[in-house]
Amino acid sequence: MTPRAAYVHIPFCEHICYYCDFNKVFLKNQPVAEYLDALEREIELTLQQYQTDRLETIFIGGGTPTALNEDQMQRLMDIIKKHLLPLTDDTLEYTVESNPDGVSPEKLDIMKAGGVNRVSFGVQSFDDGLLERIGRTHREAKVAETLEHAAKRFDNISVDLMFGLPNQTLEQVRYDVERALRLPITHISSYSLILEPHTVFAIQERKGKLPLPTQDLEADMYRLMIETIEAGGLHQYEISNFSLPGRESRHNRVYWENDEYYGFGAGSHSYINKTRRANIAPIPHYIKAEGLPVRNETLLTEVERMEEEMFLGLRMKEGVSEQHFEAKYGYSLDQVFGQTIAKLLPRGLVERTATHIRLTDAGVPLANEVFAEFIGEAEIEEQKTDQV
Repeated sequence: MTPRAAYVHIPFCEHICYYCDFNKVFLKNQPVAEYLDALEREIELTLQQYQTDRLETIFIGGGTPTALNEDQMQRLMDIIKKHLLPLTDDTLEYTVESNPDGVSPEKLDIMKAGGVNRVSFGVQSFDDGLLERIGRTHREAKVAETLEHAAKRFDNISVDLMFGLPNQTLEQVRYDVERALRLPITHISSYSLILEPHTVFAIQERKGKLPLPTQDLEADMYRLMIETIEAGGLHQYEISNFSLPGRESRHNRVYWENDEYYGFGAGSHSYINKTRRANIAPIPHYIKAEGLPVRNETLLTEVERMEEEMFLGLRMKEGVSEQHFEAKYGYSLDQVFGQTIAKLLPRGLVERTATHIRLTDAGVPLANEVFAEFIGEAEIEEQKTDQV
C-alpha cells in the first residue's frame, strides 16, 4: 500500500473553544512564516522518503486554517500546488476547514484558485446563546452570510454540528439541523460533546459547573439528528456523517477503510508502511526539527491492523467488506473474528449482509462496546508470513 490521502495541519486559532483539545495556539505573535517553511520542508522530505503514485484527497485542518491572512493563505496554497497537486488528477477531493467568521471572500478566492473544491465549516450550533456558552465567536447570521459567499465559489460544502452541549435541549438540536438543511450544503458531520482533559469544559465539569444532558437525553438527541437529517434528504453513511448521494467525505473514508495517508504539520499523525507516526507537537520544536519531525512511531502487527480494520470499518453504514478483508490480509473474517461475530450476531448488535458485516440500528448507539469486542480477539497463526 501507498498513501492515498494527505492531511495538512495548521495549528493556529484566533480563539480557543472551550471543548477543543486539538494541537493549536493563539495566532497572535506566532511564527507563521517559519511554520509554513517547516511545513514545506517536511512535505519535501516525506515525499522523497515515502513515495506514492497518486493522492485521492487533500485535507487542510487545524486549528483554524482560515485564521491565516490572505498572504499566508496564498503561501500555503502555493506549497500544496508545488508538492502535492502534481500527485493528483481531476478526481481530487481537496478540503479546507473553515470558521464561519474567519474566512473572507478574498480568502475563498485564494482557496478556489489554489484548487480547493470542498469547504467544511465548523458551525456547531445556530443558537447564539449556545455558541457563546461553548466559546465560539460566530453567530447564526454570520453563518448564513459566509455560506452564501462560499456557495458562489464551491458546490461541495459541509457543516459540523454538535449535540450533548451544556443545557442544550431537543428543540435546539432540531432547530440546528433544520436550519442547516436550509443552507446550500451537501454534507453534515454531527458530533457529541466529549470532555477532553485540560479543556475549559473539563475543568468546569470537575468543579460541578457544567450542566450536561443526561445519557438518555443525549441518545434522544442523536436519534433526532439522524431522523431529521435523513428526512431532509441527506443519507447517513457513517456513525457521525451524512451527505447527499456522491458527496461523502472521501478523505475520511481513507481513515475508516484503514488505508494509508500522509500527515503533515505539528502534532499531525500519519500511517505509512504499516507504521503509525506522530509528529512533534510544540511549534518551536517542529520548526527547529532536523530531518522528519517525528516524535514517535509504531509498527503495527498484522493482528493490530486487522483489529483496526474492524473498529474503523464498522463506523461506516455499509460495514466491513468480507471480500476486501480477505484480499487485504489473506484470511477470511470468520478465520480471524469468527467467535466474536458469532457472539455479537444473536445480541442484535451486528448483522451479516451478502457482502459485509455491519452494525445494526440497535448496535450504532453501542458502537464503542461493539468495537471493543474485536480488540484482542483475533485468532490467527502468528508465524504465518504477512501477506500485505
